[in-house]
This record gives sequence, C-alpha cells and structure tokens, in this order.
Amino acid sequence: MPKPESRHISLPAELPQPLHKDYQDRWEAFKQAAEAAGLAPVTNSEIIQSARYVFAFSDFVAASCTRDPAMLTDLIDSEDLFKDQQPYDYETNLETLLTDVGDEDSLMRVLRRYRRREMVRIAWRDLAGWANLAETMDALSVFADACLHSTLGILHQWQSEKSGTPGAKDGSEQHLIVLGLGKLGARELNFSSDVDLIFAYPRAATSSDQSQAAASTDFFTRLSRRLIKVIGQPTADGFVFRVDVRLRPFGESGPLAMDFDAMEQYYQQQGREWERYALIKARAVAGDIEAGRHLLDKLQPFIYRRYLDYSAFESLREMKQMISRDVKRKGMESDIKLGPGGIREIEFFGQMFQLIRGGVTPALQHTGIIPILRALEGERLIPSSVCHELIDAYVFLRCTENRLQAFADQQTHQLPPEYHGLMRLSAAMGFPDIESFVSELDRHRQAVHGHFQMLLESGDTEDDQKETGDPLEAFWQDMDGVPSIDETLIQMGYNQPGEVRQLLQYLKEAPETKSLSPRGRKRLDKLIPRFLREIGDHKNSLETLRRIIDLIKTIERRTSYLALLLENQTALTHLVKLSNASP
Repeated sequence: MPKPESRHISLPAELPQPLHKDYQDRWEAFKQAAEAAGLAPVTNSEIIQSARYVFAFSDFVAASCTRDPAMLTDLIDSEDLFKDQQPYDYETNLETLLTDVGDEDSLMRVLRRYRRREMVRIAWRDLAGWANLAETMDALSVFADACLHSTLGILHQWQSEKSGTPGAKDGSEQHLIVLGLGKLGARELNFSSDVDLIFAYPRAATSSDQSQAAASTDFFTRLSRRLIKVIGQPTADGFVFRVDVRLRPFGESGPLAMDFDAMEQYYQQQGREWERYALIKARAVAGDIEAGRHLLDKLQPFIYRRYLDYSAFESLREMKQMISRDVKRKGMESDIKLGPGGIREIEFFGQMFQLIRGGVTPALQHTGIIPILRALEGERLIPSSVCHELIDAYVFLRCTENRLQAFADQQTHQLPPEYHGLMRLSAAMGFPDIESFVSELDRHRQAVHGHFQMLLESGDTEDDQKETGDPLEAFWQDMDGVPSIDETLIQMGYNQPGEVRQLLQYLKEAPETKSLSPRGRKRLDKLIPRFLREIGDHKNSLETLRRIIDLIKTIERRTSYLALLLENQTALTHLVKLSNASP
C-alpha cells in the first residue's frame, strides 16, 4: 500500500452540473483566445480530458491560459506538463531566461512570467491527479529555491560590479546566505505560501578595520533588500513569492543581515524557545549553500539541546495555550490551518518532541513533519496508530489547502462559505458530494485535536489550578501572611514550624535566589510547595528540608534543573528519598 503522501487523488468520473458548466465556459473562452492568437487547437486527448477538472477547479489556471494561450501550448509541446521538474530543470531554465536581463525591472518581469507558467504547470498536475502531495510540495519548494538562488546570483554580480565585492579577513570573497524557514525550509511549500527568510554572511571584518566592517554590513543589507524587492514586491505581473523576514534575530527591529559570529552570539545569549521552534525547519536555500550548512551546524547546540530539555516544557505549554486561544476565536472553525484539528496542531505535535528530545535522538533532527512522525513511531515515543492518524490527517489537510489556494492563487485556509465553492472543493478532493467530504474532514480534525489536547498533560493548567490558593504557596510568598500555617506544617509532619520558616527565609535571602531571572523565580515558586509536601511524608523532615534547601541553593542558577524537578515528579520523589536517607 503506498504511503499517504504518495497517493494520487481519484477524481470523480463525472462533474456536478454546475462545475461542468464552469469548465465549458472557461474552456470555450480559452479556445477563442487561442484562435485569436493564431494557435492550433489543442488535440491532445489527455489534456482535453484533464482540462475538464483543471478548468472547473481553478479559475487561476483557466484565466492564465486564456490570458496567454501560447503558455499552455508551450507546456504541452515541451512536455513539461507531463513530467515532474527536477532542481536542475529549473536552474537550466532560469539560466536561459535570465541571460539577457540587464536591470531589476526586466528581471522582475521575467521571473513573474516564469512563475505564472510554473504555477499553472504545478496546479494542473495536482488538480488533474497526475501528481501526489509529496511531488507538489517538492515542486513548489524546488522552484522557490531556484528563483531565490538564481536571482541572488545576478543581484550579487550587479552589486559587486558597482561597489566591489566584500572580502573576509583572509582575502576570500564573501557571499550572502539565505536560510529558508517554515514550509520552505521543510520542503513543504504550499501553493500560495509566504517564504520565511533569514539573511547571513560568513564574517565581519576585523575589529581594527571598522570601515571595512561597515562596508560589508552595508553591502549585504542592500543585497538582501534588493532580493526581497525582486522576489516579493507586487507589480502588474504579480509577485514571485511573498517574503517574510520577521523571524530574524531581534525581529523587525534587527539588522536585515548578520555575520555568523553575531548571529551565533545572539542565539546563545538571547534566543528564545519560539526561535528554536522556528529554526528546527531552517535550511540553506540560496547563496553560499555550503556556508549556510556550516552556520546551521554552529547553531545546532541552540536548536537541539544535548539532553532531555525539560526547560522547554514551560514555553511549549505557553505556545500550546496560545494555539488553543486562537482556535477559540470566532471564525476559526472553518480554518483548516489554524482551527481545531488543523495543520498547525499537527506541526506543533511533532516539533514539541523535537525541541525536548531532538538533542539526544538524532532521528528527530529533520525539517519535514512526516519524517518526524515516522521517527517518533520508530523510537516508540508515540503509538503506531497515532502516527498513522496524524500522517493521514496531514496529507488530507495539505491537499485540501492546495486545492483551496489553487482556485484563485490566493493565500487562504478558510473553507468556502458558499455552496458552489464547497461543492467545487469536495469534487477536487475526489468526493461525490459535500456531505462525504465534510464528514471525512471532520473525522481527521477530531483525531488531530484529540491528540493535540493530550500533549503536555502532566503539570498543565489543571495542576496549576489545583495549587491556586494553596496555603504552602502563600506561606512561601509571605512568611507572616498565613496565620494558621504552623498548624498546617505540624499536620504535614514538621514538628518545628519555626525552624521551617527560618530555613525558607534563609533560601529566600540567599544571593543565588535573589539573582534568579523572572522565569527561574517562577519555577522556584512552584517547586517549594511541592518539596514541602513530599518532605513532610518522611521522618526527620526538618533535616531533610535543610539538605534540600542547600541543594537548591547550589543548582537554582541553572534553572533547567528546577524545570526537570517540576516536570518529573518521580525525580523529585527520589531526590527527597535520597536526601532523607543520607546527607
């Protein structure tokens, strides 16, 4: 049985009458445009048969072919419509197309016209059932890589001819590196996706030559801006890809391009969990690819910690809660990406495991979500049934997404609100009617949302709510603010509550505690009441508490240890047992 992502959608034998009429009207308009252009009629039976579906399912393809009927003729005569393009095909085609380009305006025009041709080709193959999801995502990603790489090469040459080429301190020529994140980095680009990019270059000049350093920064910043403009700026011919650079270090306020050392320093000193989450999918897509791989190797210790990363749990819970809040917003029910059981929940499922365990499980260091889900099954981190349900749902949702976006070449994830649009989507997905499509969609989304809800259960908000109003927590926050605390401590097994107060005050006043970050202090505030409960169950509780407090003073500056004890009750219990048994 073929893998889900390699299966082709079986289209209905007959189109519903309204869709058949859409096809007839659009095909007739195309034939008239071709005749007016002096082109021979299309006689290829395979094209005529597939056009029934393609023209019914995509206004974008029909309008593009009618606007430029010679484009479809070229796709047929060159046989490009019948084959899956490879990276060298795109590179060769772009090299030929861009040979005589002499300025940015003509470069933008040629790229946009080539983009329309390739989007028509990819959409046709997808909607006709000639390409499966894996082929479609790969074609879109490879095309984006080629456009970015070829364009950057030309822009670099033009800028070097005008202002010289920046060199490294060893005298070698430097080139810009473009990292692709998100779906581009994972080679999972959809039909109308943004491309998330980060720009970098290998080396700044030596600190003694500030003018050379400024020149390098200026060169690569201007080059990055030109690339964004050529690829992303809308013109009368459209755009190539929408470009998003907000995921770079320091966000929108940060420099557009950074040298490797500055970037590595940023992530080591200021990098946040969501930035690790984003860099999981990072891949060098244009420019000096080998140098880009070297940069990502340098960033590996930040992305994948070399231990089970319990410190990530807290941030992941916050991300999950953010996703859950978004899901509850009005209108999210029909959003197949951001809504309940949508694509984002599947991606979060896989990337959560990558952040926590990727450093100790190399099989999880992959950019694509389907390989990650299979690796989780292979490592026995999730049951086979969960793996298969999530992969099946992902393939179904991504195919739905591509068909939604291929209709008008628009970035949408909303199910059509009107009957005709929903009927068209159902037929494009291979279903005989709307009801059967919606039923299958609901089944997948319910399965995904159920698995998503199970994530990070232990210690989640429910546990936190149980501790709200806890006298031990209040006691730790304010030693004199809980009048009946002595009685509570005695009932818990502490016969000398005054000594307990002194020990906790000692910990509070310790320099190590006072210098904790807000996040570290929050972890300690959650941990102390748990320790008090656990220690109270043992004989010699006061001495055990003294030993535990000395230990906390030693480790609390490395707050990942506090996170481990918060997330792993077994570890906390064993630590108390050991401390009780022996100093």
